[in-house]
Parts: sequence; structure tokens; C-alpha cells
Amino acid sequence: MVPLTAAADQAASSSLTGASVVSACALSFTVASFWWLHARQGRLKAWEPHVFAAIVHGSTARLRLPLILHNTGPKPIVVQDLILTFPDESASHLPLLWVSSPCRLQPGPDEETKLPAGFVVPGREAQQLFIEFEAPFSGFVPEARDYKARIQVRVGHRKGWHPLLTFTLRAANIIDPDRYTVYDNAPLELTKDDRRRADAALLELLEEHGDGSPPDDRRRKDPPNDGDADTSG
Repeated sequence: MVPLTAAADQAASSSLTGASVVSACALSFTVASFWWLHARQGRLKAWEPHVFAAIVHGSTARLRLPLILHNTGPKPIVVQDLILTFPDESASHLPLLWVSSPCRLQPGPDEETKLPAGFVVPGREAQQLFIEFEAPFSGFVPEARDYKARIQVRVGHRKGWHPLLTFTLRAANIIDPDRYTVYDNAPLELTKDDRRRADAALLELLEEHGDGSPPDDRRRKDPPNDGDADTSG
């Protein structure tokens, strides 16, 4: 009888061990699923704008971009600030600061001015926004060519500036820089007349402002560039 009892005890112990493993796996799966569905910190995604509004006049350069921001995770993301930089240009090209959040892309005299303020992108949702950037003190006087532009962002759950979107800004399409209007950002072939107009207008601006550099006492320091880091936690 003793061997039978020992065998029964061993079988019962093996059964308990197997049940414990199954229970532990089930608990781990439940916790991981809850974290993935409800507690995971996502990141912000954005896409290259196909159009933009621009004006380069006097001591001011402004760009208005239509942006779509998508939060890939379930937790909301607080956007604190945005800035537009030109990573391949010299230090004389100051960053363009976020100065307003208009309600439309086409500028007009009857639109309401909304000052920049932090906003929330809910979990797993996308938002369309119009963001207006401005370069103070003639920090950006564009030439009629393509620029590598980068939007950087400050978010509530991380410190510092982080790259949000890198895209090509086709400044050659700005054929009337004194008028605040919308231009196509697609790689279009301009007519010879449009190209001459754009080259002449932007060249005139460059000659008016020299090399586009602001006085030394007015320089603003570029934000730190964290490489290819995203806005995830």
C-alpha cells in the first residue's frame, strides 16, 4: 500500500504544479493585456503636409502648416509646445516658433487669433490642427529651393524637445512672398515665368536682409536635437 500512496501523492503534486503554471500564465496574459489596452504609453505620429501658407515680409517670416497628429497608444498625450527648425542650415536660420493655432489654412482678415496653448491628443485618436510658426528678427529668409524642415515637440510625459516630423519644405513654390497665401508643397514643375518670379522675389528679400542673420543680441538658441527619438515613454 505504501508504494501506491507515494505514487498518488506524486501524481497530485504534478497536477498542482501544472495547475500553478497554467494559472501563472493566465495571470501574466491578463496583466499584459490590460497594460497593452489601457496603460501603454504610445507615441505621436505626423505626416508630411501637402500644402502650406507662407509670407516673408519685412522682419517677419510665417509658415502655416496643416498637421495631423495620431496618438498610437491608449494613454492621452499632452502636447506642450512645437517648434520648426532647419537641421541642414547654418545657425543664422533661427527656429520658427509656434505663435498661433488658426482655425483654417487660408489666412484672412476675419479669422480669430488663437494663441498657442497646450492640448491633449486622446489615446488611439487623431487630430487635425493648423499650426502657425513665425521666425522673429528675419531669422529665416528662404531661397527658391527645397529645405529639410523638422518639427520638434515637447510632451508632458518626457523632458526636452523630441523630433515629431521631418519633411521637405518646397520654398521654390513661394512665388509671391509678400502675400500671405497657400502654396502646394508637392514637387511640382513650375513654369519658367513662375520660377523667375519666385527667384526674383526671394532674391530681393535676401538682398534687403543681407545674409538673413539677426543681430547677435537677438539670437535665440536652437532647442537640443535628440536625434531620431520619438515621443513614446
